Amino acid sequence: MSLAMTLLSLMSAWVAVALAMLWGVMRIVRRHAVPAEPSQPARRVYRPIRRPVHMIYAHG
Repeated sequence: MSLAMTLLSLMSAWVAVALAMLWGVMRIVRRHAVPAEPSQPARRVYRPIRRPVHMIYAHG
């Protein structure tokens, strides 16, 4: 194997390993990324509070 072929193989292996590591890091970062906040806040639905009705007021 010539010197040029050895160096080309060494560099291509180094690039392959670097790309594999970059892919792994990007995969982890994408999984643990914080989702962006929505442009408009979610509207809350306000429901009246159900309070117990006393028996005195229920019949009269």
